[in-house]
Amino acid sequence: MSHIVRVGLIQSHHEVPGEEPVSVHKAYAVDKHLGMIYEAKSRGAQIVCLQELFVGPYFCAEQNPKWYELTEKIPDGPTTKMMQSVAKETQMVLIVPLYEEEQPGVYYNAAAVIDADGQYLGKYRKSHIPQVQAGPSPDTGFWEKFYFRPGNLGYPVFETAVGRIGVYICYDRHFPEGARALGLHGAEIVFNPSATVAGLSKYLWKLEQPAHAVANGYFVGAINRVGVEAPWNMGEFYGESYLVDPRGQFVAQGSSDQSEVVIGDADLDLIREVRNTWQFFRDRRPETYDPLTAL
Repeated sequence: MSHIVRVGLIQSHHEVPGEEPVSVHKAYAVDKHLGMIYEAKSRGAQIVCLQELFVGPYFCAEQNPKWYELTEKIPDGPTTKMMQSVAKETQMVLIVPLYEEEQPGVYYNAAAVIDADGQYLGKYRKSHIPQVQAGPSPDTGFWEKFYFRPGNLGYPVFETAVGRIGVYICYDRHFPEGARALGLHGAEIVFNPSATVAGLSKYLWKLEQPAHAVANGYFVGAINRVGVEAPWNMGEFYGESYLVDPRGQFVAQGSSDQSEVVIGDADLDLIREVRNTWQFFRDRRPETYDPLTAL
């Protein structure tokens, strides 16, 4: 019998004006995403991933220290604790992207992984941090180096109630090395919560991550925001969240403009079938790759 895991991907539009207090942004985002988590449960999801930095807008479009107020500890902060209770109640695995404080002034773009019994399993910290202009204005871009240190926890894989789960975050998806590391560490589903706008990298959205799925023989769940977030107007987040299988085929896809829960079924038995056809891990030549790390 096939080992089917029903996957939920949450893409959302953040509709609070940027001038509002940070606390208003957080309360709105948490409340909206809780409703979507419960919707995913009602549709049979066993594992759900929220979007990048879900507790607010994509604030990295500006460099403003007020957004440091969104930081909290993982796992001892209030949002992780609340999501542990939700995971236990719904019996779903949750991937919860947050703005993490290690200590005052040391912040990470991170994601907590919580098992279906509410147990906190660990976290991933975004490894690759962009500083990229978005659009014609030099004032608007992905100014993430202002907010985050590069991750220092490597590429962990978490044993959950539904399978072995890895996390990559947004800009990470442009780097095949971490995607390969997750595969070698045993990941069966890799989630990439993102915030990316049309006109910059949309042409890569359905190219790179299916390629990671094929090269490593696992499923990828890719999540993107939707809509324009005032007052930055850096571009439109185009959604189109999707689940792709180890053959690079799309299992489920979201719309380009709606807040929604995208549901897809991942047949984990397909991983063995594909890897027994394409023996990429067997045929690797790591002894020839040392020069890559010296370049």
